[in-house]
Amino acid sequence: MIEKRGFEHFMAKEIFEQADVVRDTLKSRVSLESGRVFLDDTGIAPAVFREVDRVVFIACGTSYHAGLVGKYLLETLAHVPVDVEYASELRSRDFAMDRRTLVLGISQSGETADTLAALRAAGEKARAVLAVTNNLNSSMARAADGILDLHAGPEIGVAATKTFVGQMAALALFAMGFAQAREVLGAGESLALVQELQRVPHKMDRVLGRAGDIERAARRYLACEDYLFLGRWINFPIALEGALKLKEISYTHAEGYAGGEMKHGPIALIDEKMTTLAIVPRDRVYEKMLSNIAEVQARSGRILAVAFENDAKTRAMAEEVFPIPEVHQLFSPFLTVLPLQLFAYYSAAAKGLDVDQPRNLAKSVTVE
Repeated sequence: MIEKRGFEHFMAKEIFEQADVVRDTLKSRVSLESGRVFLDDTGIAPAVFREVDRVVFIACGTSYHAGLVGKYLLETLAHVPVDVEYASELRSRDFAMDRRTLVLGISQSGETADTLAALRAAGEKARAVLAVTNNLNSSMARAADGILDLHAGPEIGVAATKTFVGQMAALALFAMGFAQAREVLGAGESLALVQELQRVPHKMDRVLGRAGDIERAARRYLACEDYLFLGRWINFPIALEGALKLKEISYTHAEGYAGGEMKHGPIALIDEKMTTLAIVPRDRVYEKMLSNIAEVQARSGRILAVAFENDAKTRAMAEEVFPIPEVHQLFSPFLTVLPLQLFAYYSAAAKGLDVDQPRNLAKSVTVE
């Protein structure tokens, strides 16, 4: 029997298990001496990675956001074109795909109806299909040519948390292994990346250790009815995921946007009643995110931010900063997502809502 282990809700327990999920995903799949990533358990031969010239991720909801993170990782490390498709839309289209395409279907349950149907349709055209799932006995796992297991363990809360982090960890390993198989990622860079990824769980624990600060902030902002989540580059999907979590469990209106798109419409909504939550790690788009914050500030919008611990610039501009340790820019989503999950959780809990079973939602969407 799965228990809450002292937590009020399963979702809280699962949020705090996420560092261990990353540890378990890495276990036996990487060499800290050579930097090699081992994907033998997927059942897909390395030769397939060398033969394809396009990768397509198929997913829905939170899994779609994980696929977007995977896209940035794979394009950066392996220099291969990647498309991320909503499964429900892909199966409605006359999509173009050939034998030089590798398809990954992402679903925590492996039973998502749209993803399963799209994966089967893609399998008739693609070189191979890989199921990224937390359920090795699922329909999707049986339909695929190979499986990328999440090692996340059972997730009871309807709103995905640890399976999302598990998906990102699995896709990070896949991106590195794929790049190594194509010989476009050098030994030195591989070793540095693997060692940095190995340090991520400890940094995640540090962020989770500040949960009390996030709970107090969530209570202070409980009356806020509208949120704009902003991120760029690899943290754009995290803005989408943060907004989704707040909508799913606290029933609060929230929109996720790419920072560069703010001026193309959303900026019209910003006033003293709108709260913007900006994701601002010091990466290749840091200065552009600071410009986004300045635009919100100039329009009297309220600003929350996720930023590095020593980031004085962001701290001077935001009402509240959720600090995270410095981390390699490709792995920042593992840390930036945590304050957003906690903020959504504590907002919903403070309202007395059913966090584990939000209204109108199901853990596995098995109908169309």
